[in-house]
Amino acid sequence: MTPNASFKTRLIAREQQVGCFIKTPHPTVIEVLGATALDFLVLDGEHSPFGRASIDACLLAARAVGCPVLVRVPDDNAAFILNVLDCGAAGIVAPHVTSVEKAEALARAVRYTPGGRGIAGTTRAGGYGARPLAMHRADAGSEVSLICQIEDREGVDCHAAIAAVDGVDAIFVGRADLSVSYGQEDFGSTEIDAISGRVLGAGGASTGLYCAPDEDTARWAAAGASFFVMGSDHTMFQQGARALAARFKANTPTSGEKP
Repeated sequence: MTPNASFKTRLIAREQQVGCFIKTPHPTVIEVLGATALDFLVLDGEHSPFGRASIDACLLAARAVGCPVLVRVPDDNAAFILNVLDCGAAGIVAPHVTSVEKAEALARAVRYTPGGRGIAGTTRAGGYGARPLAMHRADAGSEVSLICQIEDREGVDCHAAIAAVDGVDAIFVGRADLSVSYGQEDFGSTEIDAISGRVLGAGGASTGLYCAPDEDTARWAAAGASFFVMGSDHTMFQQGARALAARFKANTPTSGEKP
C-alpha cells in the first residue's frame, strides 16, 4: 500500500493522525519533517507562497521520504487541483466550503469521473507511464483524499450535508475564519468551541481541526475529531529557537561571572 493510500485508509477509519502545516515552499523542509513521526504534512497553498514548481518539488521530496502530503489549495479551481494531484499529492484541503454543490464540484475535481479530473498516465501520480493507465485510474480513488474546510456560517449550517457528499472523506474545522464569520475576537471563545464541537460530531465523514502546538487535544478527540493539524514549520522553528536560547541563558554564566 502506498503512503497516500495508507493515509486515506486511516483517515476514513477515523484513526488518530497528526500533522502540521508547511509554510515554507522548499523541499528540504519536507525531507526533514517528513522523516519524523508525523503522520502527514499539509502544504499551505492558501496562505503561503506556493506555486506549481515549488509544490512539485515538495511532493517529490515527500515521495523520497515516504510521507503523505496534502495541499491546501487557494480555492476550488479545478485546473489547479488537477496539477496538484498529478504531482502526487495525497489529496487536497479545500477552504471555505459553504454548500453541498461546492462539495460535489470538488468531489468531481479529484476523481476520474465524467466531467471531473482529467487523466494522464505520464505524470508522477501515474508513474510516468510505467503502469497501465487503467491501473492508475483504478488506484487513484484509494490514493486521493478530499477534505473540506468548514469555516463560515453557511458551511456550519449545512456541515452535515457536506460531510455526507459522496467523495468527501473528511471535514475540517477552521476556527480562525469561523471566529471572523461569527464576529468573535478569539477563535477559542465559548461560542466557537460549541460550534466546533457540533461540526466535529458530524457523521458521514471523518472530522478534524487545527490546534495550536500546546493545545489540549483530548477534548476535541472526545468530540469526534481524528484528523489534527497542529502548528506549522514556522511555529516549530520559533519554539525550538526560544527553547534553545532559554537553555543557553539558564546554563551559561553572564559576562564577568565565573562558571
